[in-house]
Amino acid sequence: MEHSDDKKRNWAIKAVLAAALTALSAFLLKGDVWTFWTWWLLAALMGLAAMPVTGQLFSRFDDKGWIFSKVLAIAVTGYLTWLLVSVKLLPFTAVACIGVTVVCAGVCFFLFLRQTKKGTECFPTEHLSLVYWEEVIFFAAFLMWTYLAGFHPQAYGTEKFMDYGFMEAMMRSTTLPAKDIWYSEGHINYYYGGQYFAVFLTKLSCTKVELTYNLMRTFVAGLAFAMPFSLVYQMARDRMKGQPAEKKGKAAAPVFSGLTAGAAVSIAGNMHYVIYAVILPWIQKIKGVEVDSYWFPDATRYIGYNPDVPDKTIHEFPCYSFVLGDLHAHVVNIMFVLLLIGILYSWMRSTRKQDVPGEEPIWNRRFVCRQLLMPHILLVSLLLGMFQWTNFWDFVIYFVVAGAVVTFTNIIRFHGKIKRILAVTALQAAEILTVAYVVILPFTLQFVSMVDGVALAQNHSLPHQLLVLWGLPAFVAILFVIAILWEKLRGMKRKSLYRLMKAVRTADLFTIIMGLCAIGLVAIPEIVYVRDIYESSNARANTMFKLTYQAYIMFGLVMGYAIYRMLVVSKPKIFKILSGIGLFFLVWTVGYFGNSVTSWFGEVWKPSGYQGLNATNFLETDFPEDAAAIRWLKENIEGVPVVLEANGDSYTGYERVSATTGLPTILGWYVHEWLWRSNTEDLNHKSADVESIYTSQDEVLVKKLLGDYEVSYIFVGSKEREKYEARLNEEMLRSLGKIVFEDENYETYIVKVD
Repeated sequence: MEHSDDKKRNWAIKAVLAAALTALSAFLLKGDVWTFWTWWLLAALMGLAAMPVTGQLFSRFDDKGWIFSKVLAIAVTGYLTWLLVSVKLLPFTAVACIGVTVVCAGVCFFLFLRQTKKGTECFPTEHLSLVYWEEVIFFAAFLMWTYLAGFHPQAYGTEKFMDYGFMEAMMRSTTLPAKDIWYSEGHINYYYGGQYFAVFLTKLSCTKVELTYNLMRTFVAGLAFAMPFSLVYQMARDRMKGQPAEKKGKAAAPVFSGLTAGAAVSIAGNMHYVIYAVILPWIQKIKGVEVDSYWFPDATRYIGYNPDVPDKTIHEFPCYSFVLGDLHAHVVNIMFVLLLIGILYSWMRSTRKQDVPGEEPIWNRRFVCRQLLMPHILLVSLLLGMFQWTNFWDFVIYFVVAGAVVTFTNIIRFHGKIKRILAVTALQAAEILTVAYVVILPFTLQFVSMVDGVALAQNHSLPHQLLVLWGLPAFVAILFVIAILWEKLRGMKRKSLYRLMKAVRTADLFTIIMGLCAIGLVAIPEIVYVRDIYESSNARANTMFKLTYQAYIMFGLVMGYAIYRMLVVSKPKIFKILSGIGLFFLVWTVGYFGNSVTSWFGEVWKPSGYQGLNATNFLETDFPEDAAAIRWLKENIEGVPVVLEANGDSYTGYERVSATTGLPTILGWYVHEWLWRSNTEDLNHKSADVESIYTSQDEVLVKKLLGDYEVSYIFVGSKEREKYEARLNEEMLRSLGKIVFEDENYETYIVKVD
């Protein structure tokens, strides 16, 4: 009776907490809370519907993969919708998105009925408390980032015009790929999958891009805390099994491991912040000299900038992305990357203990089918294929990571027998590549690669720069490897790679693989780089950016697990002391979150400063001359007719019309189109034609160009006047059709071409 009362009391407390979070979200987000709740409920329902599948994939997880189920549902339904639209079996509409999702939910319900008959449990009924706390963690993180985004919601600055414009273009389009907003004669030739999923959820939830541009990035940020928590919590739980009951920290270690991993992946910075924002200014203050200022992007622009040398590089990480607010491919793909890592761990944990008869012939049909029809491997293959469309770099990176996990697992499964290991691993690698390439063919058949090959690195980072950026996680990862080797090799009489791996627990081995892969990703840009248009001045920038971004995520998982594992399990005090030092500095790097938030968002402790989530609210403040005309186009023009506006340089205010309406123009940001199409002659020709339309006195030529490019509307506003000044031939422009909009206060007007 007393136990029953305790349970009721606990659930009453949880109900009060849930109500408090709900009320807090309504207070903080004001009118945006309805869209926020819609997305949270949508993700919850999709995840719940997918549990018959997720529960089997993560069958040995305490939570049955509850948090991962949300992302799995989004990935599968979103991919299937995209596939059917790409092969022209469905139009890209809200009805199609909802229809595909409902059908997938129906299939899952059928699976649930079958599982019920067989007595298979796919829901975490025994660990509902864990599910509750995971949901609280996700909701709280999602709410926090959404509230912060409302202090700087503008989709303006850096590359936000591109990200937002892609979303608007796809919202307008019923086919995929959509028209390129900055190259009206072609479709988007970029990894648009990340923005696609944002639009898919927007159409599925019947909400608006103006709000969901920001909501998508905060949704991913929330998952970037909750998913590492779930994975590393389970890894620590697995490792703690078998530990003496009196072992200090045994019960708490999984929770702290998970929370640390969540923080390390999503809100921590790097040691650059600790050294340059805290320690050095403190020393300067003691010496009485002028204290250097610190700007949070400095942590991502260090190598090549301090000292200033021609080798400019980029080394960003999730917290910076979430604060800045770009919705790039690598940002949205974080949730899919974490899903893939979770699936790999679940597969490794469930597979390494399977009994594989050593006498069974390698090429026996039954044996081969068992190796090829593993659901986890098939899903990994699908995700890797999807990465070619969401963020191609992640396809390459995680094919290697998956290969390492498969290889290490096969060494254990096949008892170190080389021929069998190589044969099965090669077979599974071929399967992964084949499936990955086949499932994404509708994208690759229309995509022109921007890669010009690989070259040896001519520039290299200074040793102290690598230590500042990667010394802490590399130290923890290497220390962990040493701790495991010290534990396992001491009592091993006959030493071999197979015996060593067999002796290592799954969670430990998986952490070692992640750590070594992360170190490798940091090392690669010091050896080679992928060639692109930035080669002349920033050769290593893109390579270092994409590789070390994923290294940071894997390092976060490694530190979250390894530190507490060494603190609780490792016996020599030196490992405990050193891991404690690592934890101290890791917690210190979380200070980057506070520094960046106050620098970018301002006084977030004052709810009155919340501006809302509307990503286009900058129009009235930054482009007051054009705001009304742009909103008229957005509200009154259907389909994707070509709207001419002046073209300009990347990262500027040019293309504000196409970016905020999704309507294509003849030519947009030059450098971006140069990267995507690698044809400067064509771009220069189009730029000259745009100028001719706005400035030429030759009416015949102007009308011919308008016809050639199928221009339906001509926009004349602030940027057109700024670029062409007195050369702007307004008399002719007004004569080319009907003036459908005019703001006499700002002399902005729109001509509908006859």
